[in-house]
Amino acid sequence: MDSKSTRSQANNPSFSMDDFAKALEEHDYGFKRGDVVQGKVYNYETDGAYVDIGGKSLAYVPINEVSLKSSGDWSEVLPLNEELDFLIIREQDADGQVMLSRRQLEIKKMWDELAEVQESGKSLQVRVSGVNKGGVTVDFRGMRGFIPRSHLNEREDLNSLIGKSVTASIIEADRDRNKLVFSQREATRAESFSQLELGQLVDGKVASIKPFGVFVDLEGITGLLHIKQVSQTSIESLEKLFEIGQPIKAMVVNLDEGKGRVSLSTKVLENYAGEMIEKMSEVMETAEARSERARKKLLA
Repeated sequence: MDSKSTRSQANNPSFSMDDFAKALEEHDYGFKRGDVVQGKVYNYETDGAYVDIGGKSLAYVPINEVSLKSSGDWSEVLPLNEELDFLIIREQDADGQVMLSRRQLEIKKMWDELAEVQESGKSLQVRVSGVNKGGVTVDFRGMRGFIPRSHLNEREDLNSLIGKSVTASIIEADRDRNKLVFSQREATRAESFSQLELGQLVDGKVASIKPFGVFVDLEGITGLLHIKQVSQTSIESLEKLFEIGQPIKAMVVNLDEGKGRVSLSTKVLENYAGEMIEKMSEVMETAEARSERARKKLLA
């Protein structure tokens, strides 16, 4: 029944006020659970707020559905007489009242945003809120997440992280399971990787020595100096040439961001075959000047 026919029947003497009230009760305002509606906050109560959404009765927002924000200031999260969007979480009851939520609408939008952030590979700031056996819990704009211990830069004194903000990337955002997992190490690696370029001379320290090459710590990311990239002359034993913690300069000769691989070379810095074996300290001391020549050849 439209409003025009309702008014005409209300003005009809044979159409009583009881009939008019009944007609209003039977009117379908189309408020369905899961719909997003607009409304203005009418007034505040101790346990919630009433909102005018143009229905038969004022809609209600329980206090626990007000917002993801922890602020206790009603005027900040639900300003009076301001047009806002709400999610219907319960359809009309016997009195025609609809129950609304701003919090669940914010959560819905947040999951959409998190999916975009994960796809883009961008990092964001999260605040560490607690510690458990597996790692730390974090807060991102009211959303609760988790960083496993293996994905933290600091893995020992986890309690020292509580209350601090850390840069992290999303490794899992499962809306259906309400699971949000971050990685601080991945964010650090991605940031370090973004600062590298082909032909760049980098400073690092030997992190480990394997038969096939030397892993170099580049502050947040690890590069591989393959045994064939150490010198133009073949090398029998890397352990005789390098030691753990040794400072080293090398040139970036290959970058594979998808696999997170950084390939390094010192042989491109040599003036002659075997110089890295015979005079490594001299090669390192003059690496800056040597790298200019090597970069031109590499990028030619």
